[in-house]
Amino acid sequence: MPQFSVNANRLDPYKNFKFRVKWDGKYIPGVSKITALKRSTEPVIHRDGDDASNSHLSPGTWKFEPIVMERGITHDAEFENWANLSYRVGGAISLKNFRKDIYVELLIEQGVVVKAFKVYRCWVSEYQVLPDLDASSNSVAIESVTLENEGWERDTAVAEPAET
Repeated sequence: MPQFSVNANRLDPYKNFKFRVKWDGKYIPGVSKITALKRSTEPVIHRDGDDASNSHLSPGTWKFEPIVMERGITHDAEFENWANLSYRVGGAISLKNFRKDIYVELLIEQGVVVKAFKVYRCWVSEYQVLPDLDASSNSVAIESVTLENEGWERDTAVAEPAET
């Protein structure tokens, strides 16, 4: 990816409506929503043996929240194909290729990537193939996957572009 100079004069925060998701080296079409990349650290409480009333906190185990991705149902089978790698009727699942690293890219209005994150060792823990169907509604049919993951980090090769 090309390097961009940082626009130190930008005051407006980035919008959340322009993004892309990629796995297996290709962008996944139609993703319309992705939940937050979120991590937390479980505090460990400890105290000194000779101090009866004061406790101390230190960081313990990290936890990375599952990520939910949604998109309108089309002929593209990427969600279903991945979900099927960790689900088999009447037999053991194959552990080959059921984990993937995914990339989430945030773009500015002009379509330039300004932040990107790599999410490690994702696998599908929940797959919704169809939403509630209602003949009297006027909405898009949405499918979704819930991805368990083992953490994420920012791709520092992507920097904020200078505005033109």
